[in-house]
Amino acid sequence: MTHKTKGIVLRVIKYGETSVVATLYTELFGIQTYLVNGVRKVQKKSGIAIMLQPGAILDLEVYHNNSKNMQRIKEANWSVIYDHLLSDVIKNSILTYLLELLFKSLKQPEPNADLFYFCEDALLSLDKAENQITANFALYFSLQLPHFFGFKIHSPEPKIINENEIYLDLAEGGFITDKPSHHHFIQGDLAHKTYELLMVMHPNELNEIKLNKETRRNLLIAYQQYYALHLNDFGQIRSLKILQEVIG
Repeated sequence: MTHKTKGIVLRVIKYGETSVVATLYTELFGIQTYLVNGVRKVQKKSGIAIMLQPGAILDLEVYHNNSKNMQRIKEANWSVIYDHLLSDVIKNSILTYLLELLFKSLKQPEPNADLFYFCEDALLSLDKAENQITANFALYFSLQLPHFFGFKIHSPEPKIINENEIYLDLAEGGFITDKPSHHHFIQGDLAHKTYELLMVMHPNELNEIKLNKETRRNLLIAYQQYYALHLNDFGQIRSLKILQEVIG
């Protein structure tokens, strides 16, 4: 039985001499793995072979069987053709980070349409984003994604932020006014900037948040730590180092 669904390509790895295994986050089925045969033949460097690029949003007709670990794609077409996301070095580096973060956060193949639409909107917004928005985009995505996995950072009342020395307890996922007894926290400007970023409802608002290179780097490191504290076997984000160098 076939189903029509949208899918975001997360990663593609070679399989055998001419095939690939593609991992997609789909609108209907969540994260799924697809075996695509024959796409690496020289004479077939077109069609689905061109579409299977990390970050591509595709309209798919797929064969789906819940009892199988690997599915098949019957037909694929571009759902979106980006202007910059796949070709611009900076935006593509951010895209790589977003996809890796999403991939490492998805533990089960459970459908979540709201998460899919959030990711789709994020990629479309990044494609169109101006420079200041682009520079802060990875931070925004890193803070928004936990909302869909049950470990979002809880924001305090503005009065607490404005009148107190605050700490963001990464282990508990909340802002506090007393220094934690452990070392999993950030404070001062890093905590205040995180609060500002949490108040952003749409990427277009990122233009109002001014951050320097060092602050961005430190926040990305802190957010990676936050994910590792709340997701089992999260490990390290390989693309983080490259992202830090690119966005600066």
